[in-house]
Amino acid sequence: MIDKRVASLAQALEGIADGSTVMIGGFGAVGQPDALVDALAELGIKGLTIVANNAGWSAETGIPRLMDLGLVRKIICSFPKGSTVFRELYLAGKIELELVPQGTLAERIRCGGAGVPAFYTPTSVGTPLADGKEHRDFDGRTYVMERALRADVALIEAWKADRWGNLSYRGSGRNFNPIMAMAATLTIAQANEVSTDPIDPEAVVTPGIFINRVVQVESRVEALLAAQRQA
Repeated sequence: MIDKRVASLAQALEGIADGSTVMIGGFGAVGQPDALVDALAELGIKGLTIVANNAGWSAETGIPRLMDLGLVRKIICSFPKGSTVFRELYLAGKIELELVPQGTLAERIRCGGAGVPAFYTPTSVGTPLADGKEHRDFDGRTYVMERALRADVALIEAWKADRWGNLSYRGSGRNFNPIMAMAATLTIAQANEVSTDPIDPEAVVTPGIFINRVVQVESRVEALLAAQRQA
């Protein structure tokens, strides 16, 4: 019987090597698999390339923690500005940045999961972000070619999972998580609820075929709500 559940964060992260490219879901602090990212930081895996919407916020957790420990070689994202850790490292020449417009980033990841090697977009034409990239005209408008993105590992957050690895999301926590799940060789999901019973097929957003491991972790949102109810 298929059972993709693992008992611990350490077990979920087994096999990730130095130099890996790691996609991390989330939009700001929403839908970000903080428990998995913090556990990755504890492992001390070096030379990482991180693909994420943003470079994080608090230096004490998440992506900034990875950067602060010197584990990140490069970050590919659309909004690095929120992290003071990134700014300090970048100005010191200690980290590389590939800046990608948000919609382009999402499409590059989607194409990576769909097996499409590249696509054309008018976004970034005439800016430094288009330098060195192929340009073509279609119907009188100039487009720039963008390559698909894939990763060795994707760390994602879901609201609910079943033992087969099927996932559903809650509200805006969906964001980059479903497309990243499809664009990595190894996809690891943390979920607030993990059930032995199957999720209703109509509620499945990410089919279990794309998921390798699932670990149950109470979401930060749920933990905060629980604390408020007890106060």
